[in-house]
Amino acid sequence: MDALRLASWRMRNLGLHAATDTTPQGVVGRLGAVQSQDYGPATWSVGERISGAREDLVHGEFADGALLRTHVLRPTWHFVTPDDICWMLALTGPRVHQLNAYYYRQLGLDEQLRGRCSGLLSEALAGTQLTRKELTALFQEAGIGTEGFRMAYILMHAELEGLICSGAMKGKQHTYALLADRAPQARTLEPDEALAELTLRYFSSHGPATVKDFRWWSSLTQAEIRRGIGLVGDRLDSLTVDGLTYWFAGEPPRTPAPDGPVAHLLQGYDEYLVGYTESKHLLDLGGVGDGQRWDRPVFNGVLIIDSQVAGHWKRTVGRTGVAIEILVYAPLDPGRSAAVQAAADHHGRFLGLPATVTTTAL
Repeated sequence: MDALRLASWRMRNLGLHAATDTTPQGVVGRLGAVQSQDYGPATWSVGERISGAREDLVHGEFADGALLRTHVLRPTWHFVTPDDICWMLALTGPRVHQLNAYYYRQLGLDEQLRGRCSGLLSEALAGTQLTRKELTALFQEAGIGTEGFRMAYILMHAELEGLICSGAMKGKQHTYALLADRAPQARTLEPDEALAELTLRYFSSHGPATVKDFRWWSSLTQAEIRRGIGLVGDRLDSLTVDGLTYWFAGEPPRTPAPDGPVAHLLQGYDEYLVGYTESKHLLDLGGVGDGQRWDRPVFNGVLIIDSQVAGHWKRTVGRTGVAIEILVYAPLDPGRSAAVQAAADHHGRFLGLPATVTTTAL
């Protein structure tokens, strides 16, 4: 199998070739977690994988608690499901605490103070949901400094401990809630069960991928991952391409990729872009990104055509439409232009607005 087929196979497993999920919760549950440090674009990562999805559907599930947002896997926010949040935090939270240890020390957040902060949060959020601004005011009243990054790490610590997670939006502001209130039926798993579950979930949805890819995504150690593969080895397989061993679940696709060209407008932290380290090169096998010009800004969104990077994009949302500006590495032929317009129309339908496209060569 060549590398290009491997990239196309990966896109299929990530739900980008054809929508296989019908709800935002279904997307997030199948992928395990979806990076959501930037909430608005992250809703598009979820919605793009659902045929006919609208933005208000994702917002609605988030408001209702069918999707939760917390720090897990790595020191950044992810969407997770209420069913998965507790066992996933128990498995990966200790590793993220280790990654954060330096900042806890630098910010004067010792164990005793972190315990006091957790107590305040438990009391303040009992039966309610509060914004970060409201919680900051309560901490300041209690004589606990919140300057700089201090409040961010206080809240992250409480998230990693399974005390708090996202609440519903209050206007345009995010809120925090007690995790026990938002996910009262969350599953708990024994350590080996959790390790096996996350290992299988990653290689099923993100595979074919390498051990180092999974290590980056999960923050687990290489030894833990090897153990995880051993626990689910009868449900995984592997192959070697260009000297790298890729793990996956299920049979390789028997049918070719969709008749091309097919374009995707991915937000900058989509799982296809950030879910890998060692094999991230699969999305740019031609090395077109190496020729990027640095004398002009490049948009954060990434244009993918037939599994490969083809340019970058940004959107401007107006009252009557969404304008999508695309910078491409090479001029688009008519087929690729039509594919890009189709991707823009898909994004427009998600927003409930007509989309217009302008294209400029990098």
